[in-house]
Amino acid sequence: MVRSALGRPNPLDRRPKRLAPFIPALSVAAASLLPLAPVVAEVGWLPDTGFLLLLAWRLLRGDAIPAWWAAPLGLWNDLVLGLPLGLSVATWTAAMIILDLSDRRTMWRDYWLEWLLAAALLALAELARRQVDAAMGAHYELAALLPSMALAVLTFPLAAWIANRLDRWRLGR
Repeated sequence: MVRSALGRPNPLDRRPKRLAPFIPALSVAAASLLPLAPVVAEVGWLPDTGFLLLLAWRLLRGDAIPAWWAAPLGLWNDLVLGLPLGLSVATWTAAMIILDLSDRRTMWRDYWLEWLLAAALLALAELARRQVDAAMGAHYELAALLPSMALAVLTFPLAAWIANRLDRWRLGR
């Protein structure tokens, strides 16, 4: 009674946000828009931030993003970034399936194992994208591929931190 009279919020009254189930998907969709920032470069070195955040959410909380959300979010990423339709749908869905299988096979994962798993999935997605680009007539050297993969792997902890903060906010913790 005294706390309510003083105007202090009761920490026990915090509850999840109203749109809590949709915040992970909305954050991944918003992260897909980040590569549209006006940055001029000869080679596409900016990582796929939508995929980074999708992996961060999936590794942080397996229940936050259902596996079937990978297809619509991948389609959004393809449409926004101008990638060939189906590329992100296929790679994101395959990554979610691989993560589901790894959840069933492993009893526990620490941070380093999650980072290694994310690094492998980011590298495979980047290689798949380069293969599709090569099939369409683009020519890339291996030296142009390595910096973008390294940047994606090194920015995964930032994406995991962002997903963690968004998760704490959406659940009212």
